[in-house]
Amino acid sequence: MIAGLGVFAICALGVLIAAVSVLAMALPGRPQPWAVHLLHRAAWLAAACAAAVYALGLTGVLASQLAYNDGADSVPAPACRDGFSADTVRHLVRHEASYLPLRFDCVRDDGTTYPSDPNYGWMNWTTLLLGVCAALFVIGAGCVTEFRARKALR
Repeated sequence: MIAGLGVFAICALGVLIAAVSVLAMALPGRPQPWAVHLLHRAAWLAAACAAAVYALGLTGVLASQLAYNDGADSVPAPACRDGFSADTVRHLVRHEASYLPLRFDCVRDDGTTYPSDPNYGWMNWTTLLLGVCAALFVIGAGCVTEFRARKALR
């Protein structure tokens, strides 16, 4: 769990560095062609944000997984018991953890499941969308470079 928080901290530091590098493009003396550099820096920012959000969710799943079967009163998993009704907890039989996509589902004796934490949903979607944005920024930078090369040949 400490390693997960460390990865999150490193990713958050990467987000800050990338954000400063994107903001530095507004200052005089920026590198040329500035559009390509801006797109590359924005891609790094989006990728670092995606990694930070994923690392935060991964830490939550790992913490829930480690709390299971770890001492007295740890079965069923505390993430499946805390904040749920006594009737729901009474019918728990196991849990299912997944790291891609992030989730920690609690399984009842009738086979139905419910999420232990609804925050994993937005973390998965945010990671996906930020990853797609990073890829689109890189593709956009390639298109700008290609456009400049074709314009220079004319």
